[in-house]
Order: sequence, then structure tokens, then C-alpha cells
Amino acid sequence: MGSNWMKLLDGKELAGFIKERQAKDVRRLHASKISPKLAIVQVKDDPVINTYIRLKKQYGADIGIGVEVHTPKQTEVPKLLNKLSIDESVHGIIVQLPLADPSQTDEIVNMVAPQKDVDALGEKAKFDPATPMAILWLLAGYGVELKNKKILLIGKGKLVGKPLEKILKNSGYDVEVIGREVKDLAEHTKNADIIITATGSPAVLYSNMIKQGAVVVDAGVASEEGKTVGDLSPEVYKREDLTITPAKGGVGPLTVCALFENVIRAAQNLPRTKS
Repeated sequence: MGSNWMKLLDGKELAGFIKERQAKDVRRLHASKISPKLAIVQVKDDPVINTYIRLKKQYGADIGIGVEVHTPKQTEVPKLLNKLSIDESVHGIIVQLPLADPSQTDEIVNMVAPQKDVDALGEKAKFDPATPMAILWLLAGYGVELKNKKILLIGKGKLVGKPLEKILKNSGYDVEVIGREVKDLAEHTKNADIIITATGSPAVLYSNMIKQGAVVVDAGVASEEGKTVGDLSPEVYKREDLTITPAKGGVGPLTVCALFENVIRAAQNLPRTKS
């Protein structure tokens, strides 16, 4: 039988190693006269968004990547994205969602040049989205084997579920994807060896729905009474047989790493126009 204590998939610890390696990559770029730069386009002034942007600026500063935040009105965004897409000093562009008018989301994210679309929100983006990358890094970093395992993805969202399903299926893994509309969730969860949940609904997954010794990755973020909560019910953490992301600091810290990985790659892929 497995050991009887809970194994935590701690993203913070892993993020520390990745950050060191990225700082080296950036120093190499600086040495070859490339200063990687990320442009963030923020339309909505919102405390949660401001926190995310502050984290990104701090992370960029820590590894040597310039982060510029632009705060246009939504009507000015197309013109700005056009300008940033052709600006050779900008390597990555993010449109920070949600927009003030979310009905334009698809149209606007597809205006970002594909080779600079580091959030991979546009249809032609050249990168993998950050959260799925973060989840795969987390599993690989802790030696979780995906081969011959039943993997269940809960959530079909554009940012996590859909792209992650594509990556896993392309790698030939056994993946089932279900959405919130499923009536009897437990029917699916009880058979899964690895459960990755990204619904953004507080407490969708309860202890009695998870089989012995399963791996559980909670990539959901929801707001409840002003607090940020994941998809797992708190009592899941009392189980000692699971390998699981902590209530805080699982996938999140690695998502920022993965985003900056894309910025570094965009800078490395730059066609050298000037000698």
C-alpha cells in the first residue's frame, strides 16, 4: 500500500528552480543584445486584475524581463495591439481578461500577433497556454506518471480544459473530459487515477468522490465571500492517501513561470533583423 501521509504537489518550490533557470536564459539573451519585453494591455481597473499584474511585473523584474502595462479604453485596443504587434522591442503581448465589454473578447485576443501571443488566447497562437503548461510541469516535477492512467479533466474552459485536453490527447494519454453539466460527477471521478479540475466553482469535488491513492490537481479559481477558493471541498485535505495540490500555491505559482517561459521563447525565436 502507499504511504499514509498526504503528498503535496507544491508549485512554489518548483517555481523557485524554474525561476533560477529562466534568469540565466534572460542573461544569455541580454548578452546577445536582446532585452525581452512583455506588454500587458489592461482595459478593466479591478483589484483582482491589479494583483495579477503586480505579480507579473514583480516576476519580470526578478528575472530581468521588462514589463510594460498599457491602460487604454477598450475602443483604443485594436490600434494599440496593431502598434505593439509590429514593435520589434516587444516580444510578448497579453490582453488581460476580462475586458470591460467581454462580448469583444474573441475578436480582440485574435488581434495579437501569433508569434507574440504568449497567453495563447488567439486561434493562431504559436505557444501553449500557461495554465496547462503549469499543470504538466507540476506533475512532471513530482514524477507523476501519466502513461496507462485514467485521467479525468473536469472543466472545458478556453484557458485550461480545452487546451490541456488537446495536449494530453496529442501525447496519447487516456483522457476523459467532462463539464459542470454532468449530473453524477462521482460516477466519473471514482474511477480516475488522476483528476484535474478547473471549473472555477467552489467545492465541486468531495472526499467520497475520489478513489484511494488518486492524484488531484486543483486548477480552479473562484471567489467566495471575498476569498479565493479552489474546486476542492476542504475535507479532501484530511485524506492521507492522496497526492494533491495544496489549498494555495499549487498550480498558481507555476502559471506565471509558464507565461514568462513563453516570453523568453518568443525573444529567442526573434528573427534577427539587425546585426
